[in-house]
Parts: sequence; C-alpha cells; structure tokens
Amino acid sequence: MPTPHYGQPRYRVIADDLRERIESGAIPPGSLLPAESVLTTEFRASRGTIRQAIAVLREDGLATTEHGRGTYANACSYQHDSDRRSDLETRQREVAADAELAALFGVDVGAALIERETVTQRGRKVETVIRAYRLHPVGQ
Repeated sequence: MPTPHYGQPRYRVIADDLRERIESGAIPPGSLLPAESVLTTEFRASRGTIRQAIAVLREDGLATTEHGRGTYANACSYQHDSDRRSDLETRQREVAADAELAALFGVDVGAALIERETVTQRGRKVETVIRAYRLHPVGQ
C-alpha cells in the first residue's frame, strides 16, 4: 500500500500511482488497467475512490473506459527528463482476425478487430512497437 500523502485526497494518490505505471510502461498503451476489484484490494480503498482515480486518468487523457470491456491505458508523451525523451505515435485501425487472433478471441477468421499500434522512438531510432487488439464494438 502506498505511503499516505497528507493533504492530498486518496483518489489523487491512487491516480498518481497509476499514472506512473502508465508513463513508465509498466502498463503499456492499449493494455487493460487492473479491474476495480483488484485496485480496491491493492490500495485498500473503496470502489468510489478507485472510480474517482480512474476518472482523473480519463480527464488527463491517460485512460479510456469502454462500457463492459474495461479501462485501457492510452499512449502518453510524458517525458521524465530531456535525456530520456521518447516520442510516441499511436495509430488505430480496423483489421480482420487471422487464424491466431480468431482463436485467441474466440471469433471467426475475418471477424472485425481493432488494432492499436504504438511506436516509441528516441530521436530517429524506433525503440518499441506495441500492437494491441480488441474486439470491434458491436453496432459500429
């Protein structure tokens, strides 16, 4: 459990911890954040407090919540200092599920998926490419 930060609301402390995880890459862009139940146990906080913390992340553009699917980390361009500067570029597109993805998601080959690709560069050198897939939202 994090050390209490006096004078700062509990949800802010939790949001700051989650922000650090997203910015450091411990929760990569496109990945699901831990479920509310997991966060309530980890931080020994109420569900309402966890929801407030996640709302702060959404307001800051670090997370996106999809009803019934969960909360995903968004790419961020936060720089800790100039010598560690990295540029992030995120692209999203609809793709057809190949045999491997279809088996993983339990859908037919060719089913619509959303692919989110995040490329991290330092200067002109590509450091990482992360591709995350999720089911295409129904009705869109």
